[in-house]
Amino acid sequence: MTGVGDRLTVEIEAIAHGGHCVARHEGRVVFVRHAIPGERVDVVITGQGPKGRYFLADAVNVIQASPDRVDAPCAYASTCGGCDFQHVNVSRQRELKADVLREQLARLGGLDQVGGQPLADAVRVDPVAGDMDGLGWRTRVRYAVDPQGRVGFHRHHSHEVVPIDECVLATPELTSIGVQTRDWPGTREVVAVAASSGERVVVPSPTHVGTPARSLPVDVAVPGLRGRNWVREIAEGREWRVAADGFWQVHPGAAGTLVHYVREILSPLPGEHLLDLYSGVGLFAGLLAPNLGPSGQIDAVEVSVPACSDARRNLHDVPTVRIHQSAVDTWLSESPLETVDLVVLDPPRGGAGRRVIEAVLGLSPRAVAYVACDPAALGRDLGYARALGWEVACVRGFDLFPMTHHMEAVALIVPGSATTQ
Repeated sequence: MTGVGDRLTVEIEAIAHGGHCVARHEGRVVFVRHAIPGERVDVVITGQGPKGRYFLADAVNVIQASPDRVDAPCAYASTCGGCDFQHVNVSRQRELKADVLREQLARLGGLDQVGGQPLADAVRVDPVAGDMDGLGWRTRVRYAVDPQGRVGFHRHHSHEVVPIDECVLATPELTSIGVQTRDWPGTREVVAVAASSGERVVVPSPTHVGTPARSLPVDVAVPGLRGRNWVREIAEGREWRVAADGFWQVHPGAAGTLVHYVREILSPLPGEHLLDLYSGVGLFAGLLAPNLGPSGQIDAVEVSVPACSDARRNLHDVPTVRIHQSAVDTWLSESPLETVDLVVLDPPRGGAGRRVIEAVLGLSPRAVAYVACDPAALGRDLGYARALGWEVACVRGFDLFPMTHHMEAVALIVPGSATTQ
């Protein structure tokens, strides 16, 4: 009987959500890392699903290689759990991500077309402008620390830390901080940030101001030692205060890319009322407010107290924005609003969920822009919208996380002919 540690030869079929490819052995699915559809590879079984319904495996030898296979640029690509696609050329990575996005939209959302076009024609994953090789883009890194105090990243689906000397995804500015060249005894993790403003900060956890932190470059802020625990990010000509360990897109081109596309598909008009849900530090609210003009209105809802505090500072000069600190579903259930014109949904990885989707569409907006970091959650929630008679007018993916299986996708939801308004 096949089990963990066994070696098999398999034919790689399709890409699957999560960075694996699909193969089959004796009637069971094998999810394989470090392979490419169309290859024939030797794999080692690393785990199995409940009751042995499927296997997990790593490719350890390529018998018949895909023409899209390349040498991984990082020495840790086969051991670190952070990257899934370093062995795939960058353009093919985006095609694989588009395949995953389409599959999730079809399987979980019941979609066979978007905007009157088949999924294959309508849905793609685009690069960020200027991103050619998929390297050197991470402006924020959360390093794990092993028992010996060495920084690194967790092995795939494991608590084991793989120590590293360098991450090829990090920007040169972040690498120059030198977190990875120091040992951090007694520390669980270290967050390092190199903001678009040029500010740099390191946050060890548990916080301490021992020798490693004191030996960092003097211009690097370390809360409790020197400097502040937040940075200024710059997007679309505005400055944004963000906590060092708070949420901000890690790709330097991400914020502008997402705002541009959301603005394009929503086409906000002067005087309209926009609802910005899961609003974070106020990015969409602040940058869409000028399109709505002085007679427009934005209600921004965010559960995080620190993020709301930053948003109030960031948008103190935008009087048309009202910030509400609340869980989104709670706020929607208690809000006296009866209608809105536009909605931006930017939920965390788990998605908005049925309750939020129903409440949002119950406000009869003319358009909803759904920004998603997980294609499965997006597919599920678009399925909820379609069940209520709404239509998906467009879906676009963006490769904000090259070399990994992650992506960001934006969908436009509009009233359908069956929608009750």
